[in-house]
Amino acid sequence: MSAETVDRSSRPIVGEWVGGIDVPVVNERAVRASAGLLFLVGFSAWLYGVITGDLGPMRAFGILFAVEMYLRLFLGTRFTPTLIIGTLITRAQRPEWVEARSKKFAWGLGFGMAMAGCLSLGWLGLPAVIAQAVCGLCLALLYVEAAFGYCLGCELARRFSREKPTLCAGDTCTYVPPKRGEHHHV
Repeated sequence: MSAETVDRSSRPIVGEWVGGIDVPVVNERAVRASAGLLFLVGFSAWLYGVITGDLGPMRAFGILFAVEMYLRLFLGTRFTPTLIIGTLITRAQRPEWVEARSKKFAWGLGFGMAMAGCLSLGWLGLPAVIAQAVCGLCLALLYVEAAFGYCLGCELARRFSREKPTLCAGDTCTYVPPKRGEHHHV
């Protein structure tokens, strides 16, 4: 859909319309804060399970994470608890608007991983180490997004989408780092 045919009267499910931007966007700063919150809770549950063998807290986090991703994808980004908290935490910072389409892909990946973890722990009855590995991978992805701003799902969307995103975190859609040995001074 081209920028000329966009119906701005409809509210997108994922993201929001911001003046001067032709695609629905989300605030990357709030998303990173949300990823940090989810990481803290998830890592605590995962570590508790690894140390004690009690996977109850990890199961609870898996359900919480799956519900969070489901809400983001299907009910809207305005209704997700950790994004609301992330927005409150970052409200004094200038928003960094990124294309919602890339985040939607990333959250779909997260939802799929949460479902795989829940299935392996619950219905499939697979060994705990499999669920812990899936959960550990998901936590690693949350950590690198919160700490370094690297979103694997966004990168995959950027590389493989037919329509390339134009607004990426850290301007990675258009920024080309200097070659080795070159220095750019500001």
